[in-house]
Amino acid sequence: MVNHYQSSRRKFLSNLGLAGLSLPLLAADDLMNPMALKQKNMQQDKKLGIALVGLGGYATGQLGPALLETAHCYLAGIVTGTASKIPAWTKKYKIPEKNIYNYHNYDQIKDNPDIDIIYVVLPNSMHAEYTIRGFAAGKHVICEKPMAITVADCDLMINAAKKANRFLSIGYRLHFEPYNLEMVKLGSSKKYGEIKKISGGFGFKAAPNQWRLQHKYAGGGPLMDLGIYAVQGMCYTTGMEPIAVTAQEGKKTDLTRFSEVEQSLSWQFEFPNGLTGNGFASYDDNMNFLKAEAEQGSFELTTAYNYNGLSGKTPVGSMNFPQVNQQARQLDAIALSIKNNIPSIVPGEMGRRDVKYLQAIYEAMRTGKRIELTAE
Repeated sequence: MVNHYQSSRRKFLSNLGLAGLSLPLLAADDLMNPMALKQKNMQQDKKLGIALVGLGGYATGQLGPALLETAHCYLAGIVTGTASKIPAWTKKYKIPEKNIYNYHNYDQIKDNPDIDIIYVVLPNSMHAEYTIRGFAAGKHVICEKPMAITVADCDLMINAAKKANRFLSIGYRLHFEPYNLEMVKLGSSKKYGEIKKISGGFGFKAAPNQWRLQHKYAGGGPLMDLGIYAVQGMCYTTGMEPIAVTAQEGKKTDLTRFSEVEQSLSWQFEFPNGLTGNGFASYDDNMNFLKAEAEQGSFELTTAYNYNGLSGKTPVGSMNFPQVNQQARQLDAIALSIKNNIPSIVPGEMGRRDVKYLQAIYEAMRTGKRIELTAE
């Protein structure tokens, strides 16, 4: 059972087969105490209430529906600045009026016992503020990726969680998805020998006039939104963290759409033992892969990061795993970790690490220099 944060792939592997959903061990005294045992069982049966903060496309299309499938949590409340969205949400999810908040009365959520967890699904630049205010309200917090725009904000978020004695998790859904877990398993077991090269890329054509193309909200372009998946994939497949990075911005062909953020970029991680990692992210090109080249052949995800329809192959043939509701698995695992008082396998420290890498990639891209990544 995972009982503390580890930066290695062991923490990720602990979730294979949803091991992270296991029940806590009962003390010997509890086994002799029927009332204590009954109380523990009631705690396990209780669904934790989640309030979604921000009702954009991801909350509407993925998180809300996933919370209809979860066994250990449910949609208890919403926070939105758009009153016209409220009727559809209350009708579909039977949310009582007392559990509906806006950004002005958000802090009053502290007085609502129905809500145990706040899930921040806002633009990147707002993650830190609403996470910190969530902890001030005494709630556990799940924050969408990237955790924040700066490492300094990540530190403030982690400190707020510690002060409140509450758990902070990051919305890394692929840590609960079978195809990505298989990449971790193959890399960890060295099934095909040592990995010699790792690469990952994610890109699509971004529609104009959205907050992701505005630097003040996104903190950057496709690297923040899409490249973070490739950063994660390279780390959890190899089980290593990069020690240096170089990077290059791609050519801008649409100066109107990409006036504030990069259109595309590539970067090169240096890992220990001479392993290299090549990453790619784009808002104007289609790509979606994670590939490990090992001594005895390559294993890869040919569709790596989507919500469904993932695919992969190894030297012996295609991967074949069931398609799952990634968000439902993620939400249930985090809810159970809270019930069991076990730190999340996708904690704030992991989110902070990745923001540090993203900022180093941008520094390398701006300066043309090799940026060393010091351990902290």
